[in-house]
Amino acid sequence: MSDDRQPVLQPAGRSAIIPEEVADATHDPHPSGLPEYRWVYLWRWPLRVTHWVSAITVVVLIVTGFYIGAPYFASWGEASSHFLMGWARFLHFTAAGLIVAAAILRVYWLFAGNKWARWNALLPVKKKNWKNLWKMLKYYFLVRQETMPHYLGHHPLQQLSYTAIYLVVIVQILTGFAMYGLSNPGGFFHMMFSWVGPLFGGIQVARFVHHALTWILITFIPLHIYLAFRADVMDREGEMSSIFSGGRFVRTDLEFEDE
Repeated sequence: MSDDRQPVLQPAGRSAIIPEEVADATHDPHPSGLPEYRWVYLWRWPLRVTHWVSAITVVVLIVTGFYIGAPYFASWGEASSHFLMGWARFLHFTAAGLIVAAAILRVYWLFAGNKWARWNALLPVKKKNWKNLWKMLKYYFLVRQETMPHYLGHHPLQQLSYTAIYLVVIVQILTGFAMYGLSNPGGFFHMMFSWVGPLFGGIQVARFVHHALTWILITFIPLHIYLAFRADVMDREGEMSSIFSGGRFVRTDLEFEDE
């Protein structure tokens, strides 16, 4: 049976011919079958500031920390003329101070932030989230993707991993300031953190822990970036851009566990 409807030409400058029903659909702001989206403001400025300050300072701490532990390049001339190790130590300790400031702001925001930034949304304390953790693991291991629970903020796997990273950073701060205090015995940092070395069985053990935990951070950074990009590609809800703008678009036909 023949169709008597005439094809509709595209605007001038395009040679393709498309059927009339397709041309009509292109003018529909909400074509049938496509989900609608709404904007949700999740991450306010204190959380975004702590995120980016922490990200930058962790990179600086890793680069300068490895250089302090074992200089991987040397410059020409007298050491006093370029002061390379001195600059590395200065940048390392400055970054340490900044990440401590960011940590203090994050602790405050655990209690003063919105419901997606508070402590009970970050720490995996709810029984429901522990059940959904198993579903998230099956989703990421490509076992049963259709069972993935939806979250506006951090899902259970993120809650667990971010909590672990926060604990790693706390240990790094304690062991780092304990080693820094050795440069001035009897000084403020030495008096405040002299208990850290004996806690780990000696300052050399604390130094080893400080170095070993750095590799956890090195492993976490590319994995975190990859999963953020993956979520943007798979879910198409702007999770990556939310750490810049504070919000993201989410589908109106989905139910979220933390809303």
